Amino acid sequence: MALPTPTLATARLRLRPFSEADGAELFALMSDADVLRYWDSPPWTDRSAVGPFLERCRKAAEDGSGARVVIEHADSGAFLGWCTFNSWDPDFRSASLGYCLAERAWSQGYATEAAGGVLAWAFDVLDLNRVQSETDTRNLASARVLEKLGFRREGTLREDCIVNGVVSDSWVYGLLRREWEAGQATSH
Repeated sequence: MALPTPTLATARLRLRPFSEADGAELFALMSDADVLRYWDSPPWTDRSAVGPFLERCRKAAEDGSGARVVIEHADSGAFLGWCTFNSWDPDFRSASLGYCLAERAWSQGYATEAAGGVLAWAFDVLDLNRVQSETDTRNLASARVLEKLGFRREGTLREDCIVNGVVSDSWVYGLLRREWEAGQATSH
């Protein structure tokens, strides 16, 4: 069953489906070694990676396994990055959350705001019970984003990534519907 990629608005951001016009900004983001220093794959070196990425976005929406949205500034329209809700499993009522933001968008609350918008949509539209996210143990900023959203650190995946010969661990975070709802009730 399809899961159409939403267009969402938050206080400062617009979250929308990817389009072919995003190719240059997407390549700039995904080829930035500083941005991807804690990523589970190396930076892109070839612009031909854009097409398969956009195709995976389209396919996830088509087969109902997830949605990946562009994060752009609501006022200027500036491309800030992307957020993904993927691995949707309706039987287990679970999915994964991820995000990638350009360095110019760091430390301004955009990742928390965008991920919060995607989570609100997912919990509202789907009978979702659990969302999981992983972050490199060296990426303390990403860990803070997840914790602000109400995620709890559940464990460590030891030496689960090897990128360009660098071995790293990941923290696994989980967020349950009841925790999300409790957090939303206290923030209003």
